Amino acid sequence: MGNAGNITGWITFFIGLYAVAAGIGELRRPGFWARMVQEFRESSALQFLAGFVTLAIGATIYLVNPWNPADPLSILITVLGAWIFVEGALILAMGDRFLAFAGKLMGNGNRVWAGFSIALGLATLFAALVRLQMG
Repeated sequence: MGNAGNITGWITFFIGLYAVAAGIGELRRPGFWARMVQEFRESSALQFLAGFVTLAIGATIYLVNPWNPADPLSILITVLGAWIFVEGALILAMGDRFLAFAGKLMGNGNRVWAGFSIALGLATLFAALVRLQMG
């Protein structure tokens, strides 16, 4: 269970699990991410819901993660929380444009993005486990 001393490690751990699971999901069902973005682009309700949830998760990470200028992982997680918040705000404010950009960014290389997501997730999990072992 998380406490003030290891919250950065736990946030990092769950972000890593998310990245690995998302990557595996795309590899298991190629085109899953592209279909998801397309469905979000076509539904105002999904855009609003996704924007709200993304904004709330980003704000929570930003507010809960302790800021420590001497700790690079703490800085990274705080900045990531801020970015997730901004992403949620962009989806709420201009979901159609933001999701069109996301679709173009992904392009046809979803297997590459999925592999990148898994690799980044594994690296994140490693960083989290090192942090949690130290704390």
